[in-house]
Amino acid sequence: MQSQSLSRRTCTRTLGRGLVTPVLATAAPASAAQAADGINAHSGLKHLPEAARVRALDRKANKFEKVKVEKCGSRAWTDVFELSRLLKEGNTKWEDLDLDDIDIRMKWAGLFHRGKRTPGKFMMRLKVPNGELDARQLRFLASAIAPYGADGCADITTRANIQLRGVTLADADAIIRGLWDVGLTSFQSGMDSVRNLTGNPIAGVDPHELIDTRPLLREMEAMLFNNGKGREEFANLPRKLNICISSTRDDFPHTHINDVGFEAVRRPDDGEVVFNVVVGGFFSIKRNVMSIPLGCSVTQDQLMPFTEALLRVFRDHGPRGDRQQTRLMWMVDAIGVEKFRQLLSEYMGGAELAPPVHVHHEGPWERRDVLGVHPQKQPGLNWVGACVPAGRLQAADFDEFARIAETYGDGTVRITCEENVIFTNVPDAKLPDMLAEPLFQRFKVNPGLLLRGLVSCTGNQFCGFGLAETKARAVKVVEMLEEQLELTRPVRIHFTGCPNSCGQAQQVGDIGLMGAPAKLDGKAVEGYKIFLGGKIGENPQLATEFAQGIPAVESHLVPKLKEILIKEFGAKEKETAVVV
Repeated sequence: MQSQSLSRRTCTRTLGRGLVTPVLATAAPASAAQAADGINAHSGLKHLPEAARVRALDRKANKFEKVKVEKCGSRAWTDVFELSRLLKEGNTKWEDLDLDDIDIRMKWAGLFHRGKRTPGKFMMRLKVPNGELDARQLRFLASAIAPYGADGCADITTRANIQLRGVTLADADAIIRGLWDVGLTSFQSGMDSVRNLTGNPIAGVDPHELIDTRPLLREMEAMLFNNGKGREEFANLPRKLNICISSTRDDFPHTHINDVGFEAVRRPDDGEVVFNVVVGGFFSIKRNVMSIPLGCSVTQDQLMPFTEALLRVFRDHGPRGDRQQTRLMWMVDAIGVEKFRQLLSEYMGGAELAPPVHVHHEGPWERRDVLGVHPQKQPGLNWVGACVPAGRLQAADFDEFARIAETYGDGTVRITCEENVIFTNVPDAKLPDMLAEPLFQRFKVNPGLLLRGLVSCTGNQFCGFGLAETKARAVKVVEMLEEQLELTRPVRIHFTGCPNSCGQAQQVGDIGLMGAPAKLDGKAVEGYKIFLGGKIGENPQLATEFAQGIPAVESHLVPKLKEILIKEFGAKEKETAVVV
């Protein structure tokens, strides 16, 4: 069967917004066996075993499974270059492009069409393992968004990643090739694949780390994604996977809300560092759960084969029905932890998985704040953590990060799951001049006790799912609260625009605000639900709902948050506070 065209053909059917898409020349296969003989060359069924094909072809399979059966998302890795060429040459029009290609399949190439907010423009999500970027990469990111002017900006995400905004499809091919040239990629950063791999943001310089997570995550990245060019075998998972490696008791990458978390521990008998495995943590509109112990540990040599086997097990055995019930935990619930471990061992060629390692600690561990100036384990050197309010960056900021990193540090920066930035290997003697740089007037090294813990998703400025604006409002609200209150400790406030909770409001915030309907003077307005009690680090817990229907205007929101901060977090109102 011939490959489906990227633009309109003679035989088409109309979809929403007047766009058109080709109809396959043959009917959908009547069975998985027919599928194997028919459309496997171009469909997402190619790497699936018989039982998984049956689930993908079932009439109860979700819409995205049907899209993948029709044409595998991996096709986007070549289609994106052809589409870009066609648009630049004028051989096709934007209006004639296949809606499934533009709004769904392009996500496998890391391009997310924001048709509701910015029609014709894309968010491009990258892969930045362990959140580490060098000066050359930073300057390329600046050059990628600078041509878009006010439409071009970037965000640091809660997976220590970068998202570029304002990208056009006509420019996408050049940007993708430029990313490859500097050792980055956008491929497989969206849809049913593995998201950005996270670890310790101060890996390699942390006095308390058990292992440097950077080389492990770089190796895992190369293995899973074919050195940035895409690995077709893992393009059709039942749903996305979040994977992280935690190397300290701080649990900087939040293993408790990752589908797969590797927790470094030192074996008492021989001192070898191995990894206890936890699985199933995730959050969605319908369900928020913390990860559970898988009941095993893996050695460093087993880490890559285990991860590869886990993806295959999930691909082959995971559910493909209700889209809200296809994350890894649903499969674990269905088959049980013991069966899951057994399958992993089988997919690893019968490898024996050791039991988890139990380590006794004398007392609790207070999760460290990486902002500010901190001595590294290398004598005479420091890391400097700076707050990026709500994670929003402009092109000039990337250039400045590169200059600062080269002038005062080792030429690299780290970005964190809290949407901030860290400069490493800064000599003691260079600290005064570095801290005097104008950049740190905006991106403060010692921000206020609320601003330093602020996290925000994109909100409805760009995201069509957003029920409320987040980033600009989050910064303004926090600044107002800091003007009016005296606090004795940091309080982490997380804003998220909708129940998908990319800002992790329900999961990890001391205070979480989630976009939701509200009424003001009898009229429907943007609003928030408020959650309290999220804990991170050792003994984490998810936040619980505290209030709902709070109008998203400062005159209502600020007093409500002040009340919470005073009653729940020991804040006191300043005598000179300005009343809203």
